[in-house]
Amino acid sequence: MLYKRSSELFKMAEKVIPGGVNSPVRAFGSVGGTPVFAKSAKGAYIFDEDGNQLIDYISSWGPVILGHAYEPVVNAVIEKAKLGTSFGMPTELETKIAELAVSMVPNIDKIRFVNSGTEACMSAVRLARGFTGKDKIIKFAGCYHGHSDAFLIQAGSGAVTFGSPNSPGVTQGTAKDTLLARYNDIESVETLMNANKGEIACIIIEPVAGNMGCIPPKQGFLAALRSLCNEHNILLVFDEVMTGFRLAKGGVQELFNIKADIVCFGKVIGGGLPVGAFAARSEIMDYLAPIGPVYQAGTLSGNPLAMAAGYAMLNALNDDTTIFESLNAKTAYLHEGLDGVFNGFGIDYTINRVGSMISVHFTDEPVVDFKSAAKGNNDTFKRFFHGMLQEGIYLPPSAFESWFLNDALSYKDIDTTVEAARKVILKLK
Repeated sequence: MLYKRSSELFKMAEKVIPGGVNSPVRAFGSVGGTPVFAKSAKGAYIFDEDGNQLIDYISSWGPVILGHAYEPVVNAVIEKAKLGTSFGMPTELETKIAELAVSMVPNIDKIRFVNSGTEACMSAVRLARGFTGKDKIIKFAGCYHGHSDAFLIQAGSGAVTFGSPNSPGVTQGTAKDTLLARYNDIESVETLMNANKGEIACIIIEPVAGNMGCIPPKQGFLAALRSLCNEHNILLVFDEVMTGFRLAKGGVQELFNIKADIVCFGKVIGGGLPVGAFAARSEIMDYLAPIGPVYQAGTLSGNPLAMAAGYAMLNALNDDTTIFESLNAKTAYLHEGLDGVFNGFGIDYTINRVGSMISVHFTDEPVVDFKSAAKGNNDTFKRFFHGMLQEGIYLPPSAFESWFLNDALSYKDIDTTVEAARKVILKLK
């Protein structure tokens, strides 16, 4: 495939946009080469600026759960746009989508809409601190909760030390209140809790990780977190920006039957438009302004176009729960096909899968946290990524990102993907 037009556009973008992109992973820094510029998309396919058709396995990093340009969502946005794009005033639709979301998700009474997953997680942590009167939080190495200062923290010198900033612009003062634990390691959490008794407001976690590849929680891990939070009077915050309304109608809380105190949403809830949200039981949510002391606001929060898209998407998922069965079956079929390819060529690999999230790690060790994910052969991944791209398959351009399937993918598309993987691995060998 030729990417002449994409290359030209990237050079133009670099002159006026830092790095030529508005989100770093798009720059192909992890895999090398020039990013592909999208022109349009429909169903399971993206069409780039050079006219190539690509089978899409990022689904806009999750929200395109029913396929690109899903007609009910597109029509809802068009009709709403005709009535005005932004009012800075409440609308009836905000209440309707709030009622729908609350009815679909366990253990929440109220929800506040914002504009991104980053904003949702940032606000959820502020709310947890305000509600508990405590300052520190625990997050997990490898889990990404957006680019708010409190989350851009790397490990300190030991398990009980404060974190340290991993981005210029994040202060040591901010970093001291973020403690890092190891994903799927309950002992690391207990160590932090015991060393910081009475100071921790919340634990925030991707209950199924998606930013170090797809990494499922070990059996009993989430339940143990819930128990520890109860014991130490700490709020448990689930970042379901990726998993909410994707892995099940009620997200991970429904899937694993674990109650969170605050849940963050994004991606699917916006139907492809910029939306985030956070939700909890009433006693916690009522700490928010204007009825409580914790301030949070946004002119475009509850924007009518985003609400229209999200309402159409959530209604589709609520009305037909077989969508989740279909997505799970297609992802399992892809998993089985890739297993056959990699086994047949003696490749060192591990595949992780939960629902319609899946990732390939080129290591023969189990991938259960960031440290084990980092052991994957990144050179092999780079070559695999570009080989698949040449075969018309668009994968996440990073070994540390989950693949997201959408239900517009056909079994023929998946067969094509598996055959492409066979061709690519044959060349790599």
